[in-house]
Amino acid sequence: MIHKFSSGSGRRILTYPAVHPCESISPLALLASLIELGNSICSYKSRPFSSNRRNALDTLRNVGNLLVFLEEIDPSDLPDSALLGLSELHLAFQKIRYLVEDCTWDGSHLWMLMKAERVANQFRTLNRSMAIALDVLPLELIQVPGEVKQLVKLFARQSRKVQFEVDRRDREVISDMNSILGEFDGGAVLRRHVLIRVLKYIGVTSWSECNGEVRFLDSEIGFETSREEKRAKEIVLLSSLIGFMSYCRCVCFDLVDHEASRPSDAQCCSATGKIFGNISSDDFRCPISLEFMVDPVTTVTGHTYDRSSILKWFRAGNPICPKTGKRLTSKELIPNLTMRRLIEQYCAENGIPIPESAGCKKNRDITGTAIPGSRAAEGAMKLAARYLAGELKGGTLSERNKAAYEIRLLAKSSIFNRSCLTEAGTIPHLLCLLSPDDATAEENAIAALLNLSKHSRSKAIIVENGGLKPIIEVLKKGLKFESRQYAAATIFYLASVEEYRKLIGEIPGTIPILVEMVRDGTHRGKKNALVAMFGLLMDKTNHKRVLLAGLVPLLVELLKSCDREDLFVDSLAILSSLAERREGAVAILQAGTTHTVMEILKTCTSRTGKEYCIALLLSLYINGGQEAIADLVRSSSLMESLYSLLSEGTSRACKKASSLIKLLQEFYEKSSCGSLSPILWQEQFVHAW
Repeated sequence: MIHKFSSGSGRRILTYPAVHPCESISPLALLASLIELGNSICSYKSRPFSSNRRNALDTLRNVGNLLVFLEEIDPSDLPDSALLGLSELHLAFQKIRYLVEDCTWDGSHLWMLMKAERVANQFRTLNRSMAIALDVLPLELIQVPGEVKQLVKLFARQSRKVQFEVDRRDREVISDMNSILGEFDGGAVLRRHVLIRVLKYIGVTSWSECNGEVRFLDSEIGFETSREEKRAKEIVLLSSLIGFMSYCRCVCFDLVDHEASRPSDAQCCSATGKIFGNISSDDFRCPISLEFMVDPVTTVTGHTYDRSSILKWFRAGNPICPKTGKRLTSKELIPNLTMRRLIEQYCAENGIPIPESAGCKKNRDITGTAIPGSRAAEGAMKLAARYLAGELKGGTLSERNKAAYEIRLLAKSSIFNRSCLTEAGTIPHLLCLLSPDDATAEENAIAALLNLSKHSRSKAIIVENGGLKPIIEVLKKGLKFESRQYAAATIFYLASVEEYRKLIGEIPGTIPILVEMVRDGTHRGKKNALVAMFGLLMDKTNHKRVLLAGLVPLLVELLKSCDREDLFVDSLAILSSLAERREGAVAILQAGTTHTVMEILKTCTSRTGKEYCIALLLSLYINGGQEAIADLVRSSSLMESLYSLLSEGTSRACKKASSLIKLLQEFYEKSSCGSLSPILWQEQFVHAW
């Protein structure tokens, strides 16, 4: 058997998951696969190699010479003794194909330069592997022209002599990079032409290419930080390189060019329709958890699992593959990026919320980014923050817009970045961009403020600089609906401060416009409006405003019609908050919510959703009067659901279920004694929580 080679395998860079051909493979199949691989390798001659160029081209030339030899072989006359040598050559070809792919991988140019020594060693090793494979080959028994045999023998001799050293210019630029990182460490401001010289050498000539390098390095550091055995030196180097590239992205490019390369929605829909015609959602579920995979990884057996599930499997002391039962020779997990992209596309095509890891990030958890990964990264970020603050203060509208976009990206990816950007004084200038003059600038500014508002100090600076009114103005009249969504999310973070909840609620029109977004918005708009409302409801004075704005009937309709779990969980959270007060409970009962909530409690698979259901029902029992009690008592399935929560729910859900069971039992006891109006002790319920 020959494994079909695919460049889109989703493997990590500088890994070589090559496999030996099956022992029973026919000479014809083996030779055909070798020629296919050789042609694939030689196609890289037209690709730009940003580092190790000479070593790569020498290797491609050697493969091309061997390809001449392979194409001359008649498989019908091939002796069985040749299969071993050709199989070893096939293994070497696979690894060479991976290596040249890595050398030209979009976004990896800086990393491959800094790993030039390791890459050169790989070229040396693989060329010698080809020579060893030819040594095993019985050339005298293979019928090919004599000059072709001489070519093969010449290659075998020379491959042992050639050293495949790192290119001289590669070493010079690596030295320049180390000097630059040292300058960042010392806080020195670097001249733009020094940065551009390095970028030009590795083939980075545009903002989008620079951003691609940042994203690639970020994915590498995400992998390194997720390893059980973290490699500190790798993390420090990756952090420093991210700092360098992020600073270059801010300083060296005037135009953000990524928009032009983005496919249209129509193109995306057409493409995904073709891809998923014969694919079931089960193909995207982890074989262990049976949930959509968040971070799909592939084991050495070739099977794919969600990272958290397979790591839990390993930690439980299981050294075997869950699907095959075979003992694993290695616990190495290779991120399956192709599967991840397919899951995202499938979810988008079918209206399913995209699964996200804790902190997600479509990319990675940033909870560990409060401290910079290296001193060079720290220095680069401080310099970038000062530069962007200066652009916001004194630049043209175009320069201010780009600065806002850079802040938007930087503040999203790192807690430390948020701190630097806040301390550099960017927030007052971003607030000034919240004007109806330019839709794109408004969007970038409000998105940047959203990401900065997640930082504790930023909230106070936004409010102290009069930021509430312009943010709410964007919420009401933003030129793009995306801007209005970002404004709603910003309100959620600002509402985490107790004194700001009341201030926001008192601004006329704030809550009604959030209710309007729940009614008419996109999925993301509804989500952001709901979480903003939930934050505001933590101040009790906002309860009446929310009820007057007519939110309750909308939420009840969402519970009945919405198939998105995150939206109905958020709706339940708000209803349970409103039900804690008498007027809220009455409004919820008047909307006919009780039976809907009990049905959700019975069928919902979300533990959080069940917890909010039981909290809502408990509050309705206490604050809703006889109507609520009657509804709960008449339900034949409620007790079954409550007892189920005692063993399967969260600890809080268990306590609330226990409290409601106790109250219902007291009601039954009093009813049997002739009292139809049980005394409900709200204080007792509060202590039970």
